[in-house]
Amino acid sequence: MAAQPQDQPQLQPKDIVKPDDQSTWETAWQKGVTPWDAGDAQPSLKEAVKSSGLDLPSSGRALVPGCGSGYDLIYIAQATGLSCLGLEIAETAIKKASQLIDEAKAKNSNIFASISNQDFFTFNPSESERFDLVYDHTFFCAIPPPTRKTWGTQMAALVKPGGHLIVIVYPIFSPYTPEGPPYYIRPEHYEELLAPNFEKILDKVPEVSSPSHVDKERLVVWKRRV
Repeated sequence: MAAQPQDQPQLQPKDIVKPDDQSTWETAWQKGVTPWDAGDAQPSLKEAVKSSGLDLPSSGRALVPGCGSGYDLIYIAQATGLSCLGLEIAETAIKKASQLIDEAKAKNSNIFASISNQDFFTFNPSESERFDLVYDHTFFCAIPPPTRKTWGTQMAALVKPGGHLIVIVYPIFSPYTPEGPPYYIRPEHYEELLAPNFEKILDKVPEVSSPSHVDKERLVVWKRRV
């Protein structure tokens, strides 16, 4: 009897994405190796916006770095009324997000959302264009740990005084591994980067998580010091 072929192990982002080659993010999207692409906005984001009791901004500008297909981006624009900009470097993701934004706008002309092919770390808007709200979900965990300090510096530069940074700390897993993405993260990894310029105003396990996020996430909201 002929030997049965062995099932091939499923590719993971860490098998494709190289920290020194940003073009490999596009390769991951082309191959469909996008486990972060949930098909909808995260329940933890909806909780932060709708039921956290926080006085989040209802006018101004919002930013979503590494926005992918744009589900969270569109949700923020719809739920808050903010003009929402997504940053993305993978062309396949940009095309998908652009299509979803167009579809959302066709249903609601009051949605202000857009996407830009732009590297978060070189993004340099004028001081008058700083953001009232920034949202990070699966962006921090995607960047190599040596670049995290620059992430913290950039967040302080992009969020205007009194503005908010919503962070979904995900994926929280054990044991430690140096491999990624996603890279090993803990809530305290954000603390050391943000505490000098931000005040933490919410830190909790979300009431509802998407199936992939159960017992692996925390919802943390920071306010930029004035």
